[in-house]
Amino acid sequence: MNQKRKQIYIITLAIPALIALIIWIYWGNSALTVNKIIIKSSKIPQSFSGYRIAQISDLHNTKFGSNNNRLLNKLKETNPDIIVITGDFVDSHHTNINISLDFAKQAVLIAPTYYVAGNHEARILGYNKLEKEIESAGIVVLKNEKIQLKKAKEYITLIGIDDPSFRQNYLISDSKMLIKSILNNLITKDDTFTAVLSHRPELFDAYVESGADLVFTGHAHGGQFRLPFIGGILAPGQGLFPKYDAGLYSKNNTNMIVSRGLGNSTFPFRINNIPEIVVVELQFK
Repeated sequence: MNQKRKQIYIITLAIPALIALIIWIYWGNSALTVNKIIIKSSKIPQSFSGYRIAQISDLHNTKFGSNNNRLLNKLKETNPDIIVITGDFVDSHHTNINISLDFAKQAVLIAPTYYVAGNHEARILGYNKLEKEIESAGIVVLKNEKIQLKKAKEYITLIGIDDPSFRQNYLISDSKMLIKSILNNLITKDDTFTAVLSHRPELFDAYVESGADLVFTGHAHGGQFRLPFIGGILAPGQGLFPKYDAGLYSKNNTNMIVSRGLGNSTFPFRINNIPEIVVVELQFK
């Protein structure tokens, strides 16, 4: 086979492969999956056994269908008791708060919805407006505070933590001490089962040392690019081959959920990392 024929042969094989790769990447960024996780604990009140919490994280202004209808329909199908949004609802690089607000107005029609901000909200100038609009839509914004979710005269405690980057003179090295201090002031012996909304999974040790029972986080984007048997490649706050990139992590009596999230930011696409809704079902044991 002469050189010219070799080149034609290689191009003939390469073009379909490239097209297939592009289609696969596009599908992998526009598809939606639901990841169900069961959390069992003797601290969960019996009336909350079977309670379903749907988590939305790192939307980053992404749209799944017109007006996010595909995302909202998939969320509704999970039949949640509550919805929690764990930060980066907008993207500071190409901010469009209307996408987030339109989603918020529809989410509250599905189930009571609770929200904490992420590091991208801390970067935008219009965050105060966004927060007020989110509250006007009926979503409860939790800022270093807790509420009780009640059912049949029993309750669990829901805690929301502001992202550390909202603090002036923010330093990454101080984050663990800061979050631990906030949680130590919020979690008391009177609380039964505590569920914490906090954007950052890299602060897992702070959640464990504070005695939180269940923590919902995002931020890692599943490591953006995922390899079989290895997991995520790169995550903000953790760098290469992040320790906490997706799924369930347990230590002592603390369980932490890391959502792969829905949108993208610095990198415009994902590889082998389908956007997800996480659904946690609580079970008394």
